Amino acid sequence: MSAALQASWGSHPGYGRMFAPGELTVGLFLPLWPYAGDMAGLRGQTEIVRQADRQGFAAAWVRDVPLADPGFGDVGQVYDPWTALTWLAAHTSRISLAAGSVIFPLRHPIDLAKQAASVDHLSGGRLVLGVASGDRPVEFPAYGLDHAARGARYREAVGAFRRLLDGERPAGAGGAELLPRPVHGRVPLLVTGSSQQSPDWIAEHADGWLVYPGNTSAPEGPRTLGRKIEAWRALVPGGGFRPVATNEWIDLDEDPGRPPTSLRGGFVLRTGTQGLLDLLGRWRDAGVNHAALGVQHGRRPAAEVVAQLAEEVVPHFPALVSAAPSEPAW
Repeated sequence: MSAALQASWGSHPGYGRMFAPGELTVGLFLPLWPYAGDMAGLRGQTEIVRQADRQGFAAAWVRDVPLADPGFGDVGQVYDPWTALTWLAAHTSRISLAAGSVIFPLRHPIDLAKQAASVDHLSGGRLVLGVASGDRPVEFPAYGLDHAARGARYREAVGAFRRLLDGERPAGAGGAELLPRPVHGRVPLLVTGSSQQSPDWIAEHADGWLVYPGNTSAPEGPRTLGRKIEAWRALVPGGGFRPVATNEWIDLDEDPGRPPTSLRGGFVLRTGTQGLLDLLGRWRDAGVNHAALGVQHGRRPAAEVVAQLAEEVVPHFPALVSAAPSEPAW
């Protein structure tokens, strides 16, 4: 990645709202409450995200879960991520639209590039794309693919995706080209976890890193994460800034002084506001630039929790001032 291209991310509305050296912003992971067998039960989330757009949250995140695997028991927002992002683009105006993450080995790069560029245009350049190799083995044979080969397919898909959006014409397509192109020349790609790749490959090819947080209930967890981030950033060619994002599912307690407690084997963090602020501050000190918070596993109504986050947490870690999204061209 050229230094000029890395510097140009500052004018990207989605990236610029989320990431800057030494800063940490806060986003929301969707869904805001879980699917319970009835799609009607998911209604109402759009208005909460619309409010979050006005309240200073940096990003709204969706996930890519093609099949509902009973072994995982997690179906994300249920809707296809590209469709969900397009819906959010139509109902918000400033908040960054992020995927955490699209499973690249399952799809053809032409389709991925077409979908990403389309959402990017319809949102005015707000798309930030987390990309993963896939952790649900059942999905790969359903697509007729070998789960064990996902690492190689991932590398190939990332390369082809970028070449297509850079204007390279697909081989064998008789001169046909892919349209549209991204609003700001490129869509930021955040490699998720290891995605079956080496740290050196991620440092060279990623526009950022979406990393798992580790232990969030004790101070040592963010310190361990900080050492991991520092080691990775030392591998970045030229030493340029590459942002790091992480996420946590929280059960925000009404008592602001409730100490952080791990639930469900560390999958959910129950904490009061002060404990959450402490965690976010430690993450910022560790080099994390964005924290995506999920509230779907909490005990309280999501609208109530998001309102509390907007009032008590976001002002300490607000969205960054960035270039204004362009008006959609359609």
